[in-house]
Amino acid sequence: MTPETLTPGATGLDQLERLWRTEAPARLDRACRPQVEAAAAAIAAAASGEVPVYGVNTGFGKLASLKIAAKDTATLQRNLILSHCCGVGEATPRDVTRLMMALKLLSLGRGASGVRWELIELIEAMLDRGVTPVVPAQGSVGASGDLAPLAHMTAVMIGAGEAEVSGRILPGAEALASAGLQPIALGPKEGLALINGTQFSTAHALAGLFGAWRAAQGALVTSALSTDAIMGSTAPLQPEIHALRGQPGQIEAAATLRALLEGSAIRESHREGDSRVQDPYCIRCQPQVTGAAMDVLRMAARTLEIEANAATDNPLVLSQAGRIVSGGNFHAEPVGFAADMIALAVSEIGAIAQRRVALMVDPTLSFDLPPFLTPAPGLNSGLMIAEVTTAALMSENKHLATPTVTDSTPTSANQEDHVSMAAHGARRLHRMVANLDAILGVEAMCAAQGVEFRAPLETSAPLVRVIARLRAEVPTIREDRYLAPDIAAATRLIATGALAEAAALPLPAL
Repeated sequence: MTPETLTPGATGLDQLERLWRTEAPARLDRACRPQVEAAAAAIAAAASGEVPVYGVNTGFGKLASLKIAAKDTATLQRNLILSHCCGVGEATPRDVTRLMMALKLLSLGRGASGVRWELIELIEAMLDRGVTPVVPAQGSVGASGDLAPLAHMTAVMIGAGEAEVSGRILPGAEALASAGLQPIALGPKEGLALINGTQFSTAHALAGLFGAWRAAQGALVTSALSTDAIMGSTAPLQPEIHALRGQPGQIEAAATLRALLEGSAIRESHREGDSRVQDPYCIRCQPQVTGAAMDVLRMAARTLEIEANAATDNPLVLSQAGRIVSGGNFHAEPVGFAADMIALAVSEIGAIAQRRVALMVDPTLSFDLPPFLTPAPGLNSGLMIAEVTTAALMSENKHLATPTVTDSTPTSANQEDHVSMAAHGARRLHRMVANLDAILGVEAMCAAQGVEFRAPLETSAPLVRVIARLRAEVPTIREDRYLAPDIAAATRLIATGALAEAAALPLPAL
């Protein structure tokens, strides 16, 4: 697979998403090398000097006041990595770990970390040859950086820890050797540069963002299908309504829904003589809710794109000023806020989708659809419990959407007395997006079933294509059957984007 060439400070979300989805190798644009090497030279000079420089010739955290002899600086860095490998829990998914490694390349490539070029080359080689460190998912509080997770990544680079190679978990040194690579001995500050950063939190947040956006696109398609299933009105989609408010996501969502429903015979059949004056909010306010969630996701995306390109370790080498300065770029507060924003958006997209599911299975609200969307209610329960499952997932996401960035606690003997909790704030997004995909998968099943009950009237051409794609894997439910595989298949169609793509219409881009 051809490596992605990353430009430090200017790598976009589209490239990062490709890295995550394809697990392609990554390498830095070689134009950054002179600045990287200049910073490394500055650190080497500081290490041989008498002036204390944090993390170069001193201890760490609360122990920063202790001076370390020049002869011990290599041991200092190795000890730092080994002592910080304190992660617990399940292993981080491989695609996220690889994205984290690519983000670390981007950070080091800014030329402010003071590492040798050899470290960058080793990370690139690991990505290229499929050496993926086993990184326990729990243990970071999001300041001073993602210390424990990044230590587990770095441990493999020095021949410790564990890594996955071709599906096998091997000791670090053995994993490197199997790929024709050698462990590296860390120089001054290099261990600190590798573990003091936000790349674990940012990688998880980006993965959550990419999944959430795909789900938002899917929600526009399933909600259009639901609108026709209950014979809802398209009057609330008129562009003038949304222009008067001016919210960009709302305007874009309404335009997409109009395009999806254009030409529906079902819609045309009840423009006149419909006794209903207004649809429930879950139909009428789709642009206002899903569009607002899209705006929030885009705000989070801008933050994460900046963070992905940032130098976030400490201290930083300010080459032009000729100084090495301690700061706080390792604090993952921006990532924590972005993760909370994504969580809120995911929760709300699912909340309104679940209400559409509830609407369709309820014969008192669905405008003459049979109870629970089965042709023979009573003998058959139809989609009764599928709707209950969506309620459970919606409620779970509401709880998971509780902000995490507000939950600070002091650590490291009160030296690190305010932290971001960005790591688990970002990690929960995987579970939340999976829940949302399942809610939307069930909505697609219900809506397709509802539209089919409107025969001989047909929905729009784009939505006919969507139903055909669904039916290729989830047949019409004519009598009760084992539904779990159907829900799983519909969920996959949402998660992969295949259902939305079947509409063959332009969808909003992140």
